[in-house]
Amino acid sequence: MKLAIITTHPIQYYAPVFKELQLNGRLHIKVFYTWGEEAMIKFDKGFGKTIQWDIPLLSGYTYEWIKNTAKDKGTHHFTGIINPDLIRKIEAWQPNALLIYGWANSSHLKVLCYFKNKLPVFFRGDSTFLGRNNGLKKMIKKFFLKWVYKHVDYALYAGTRNKIYFTEYGLLEQQLIFAPHAVDNSRFCVDKSIEANDLRISLGILETDIVITFAGKFDQKKDPLTLLHAFSDFQREHLQNNPDQHANVHLLFVGNGLLEQRLKSEAAFQNNIHFLDFQNQRKMPIIYQACDIFCLPSVSETWGLAVNEAMAGSKAILVSDKVGCAIDLVRDGYNGATFTAGSKSNLTENLKILVEQGKGGIAAMGKHSKLIIDKWTVMEQVRAITSAVIKHG
Repeated sequence: MKLAIITTHPIQYYAPVFKELQLNGRLHIKVFYTWGEEAMIKFDKGFGKTIQWDIPLLSGYTYEWIKNTAKDKGTHHFTGIINPDLIRKIEAWQPNALLIYGWANSSHLKVLCYFKNKLPVFFRGDSTFLGRNNGLKKMIKKFFLKWVYKHVDYALYAGTRNKIYFTEYGLLEQQLIFAPHAVDNSRFCVDKSIEANDLRISLGILETDIVITFAGKFDQKKDPLTLLHAFSDFQREHLQNNPDQHANVHLLFVGNGLLEQRLKSEAAFQNNIHFLDFQNQRKMPIIYQACDIFCLPSVSETWGLAVNEAMAGSKAILVSDKVGCAIDLVRDGYNGATFTAGSKSNLTENLKILVEQGKGGIAAMGKHSKLIIDKWTVMEQVRAITSAVIKHG
């Protein structure tokens, strides 16, 4: 059974899936990368720097770079991926089925339309309705997306909110197959306690202190400013009630982005707020293991795979209700808490609730996170894809 996979560029979350699909042996796969080879080293506008991942993304499976003739190459606009040879190359390989990641560029939409009723078309995307606007624009988009998804035979949904999204746009229950959103959990549960402790020491954080960490792009969507303001409010109240505990709770921001200077300026006189630049993949397990609570305060987030990573590292989780994974992965009082997106007061309240659990209570929540995320694995996703393609392909 030959499965052609169409996606834009190598991603740290998908490469382990492709490798395991190949190793599984039940499918013969080939990945067609449509951005072009230059995608391996690219300028990331969100981080404001050129990114080249430090883990292998192309080993263990068959792939081909497809020439991209777009003038402004990238996934940030519809005409950023144009591949005149893509359909011909797919047909030359003679697959039994297609798996397409995303439709929102010229080439991928053309492939969807061309192969409908020629081959079984499987689709992967993690879109939700979180952060979406109402009104005329929504109505027009709904009409268009219903047309798009008529070209999909089966959708591999990532979680609950993603399933709701596909259902709204016309896909039937029998067309929806659960393939859990996942990361390579094994990378994040390897013991990095020595390196994590060294990191804490370098920042002046004691072993008994509590660390809340945000890791990602410093932009409006991720909303680190609300976290900063909520933490400042929490800290003032915390010190009033615990005057002998000067700085036993810390906030660590990891990343870069448009809001970086504002964040640093507003935090300048708070010694227990720390900043680290963007950290590549090999460093991220250390970052997670150095913290006690991982916070993702986004006002719109289709999923939030950083939450998967932190949970694999046995961390308590604090997320906004606009983070797609919250409904599936975060259980209030068990492995963390969910707060109202954009609400400083509600975030402050939940910070207080979690910190009051103490190091022991927070660590217990982290263990619960690990129990939950152990069921959200790359291998489960691979099994779902494999079974679906063999059954319906």
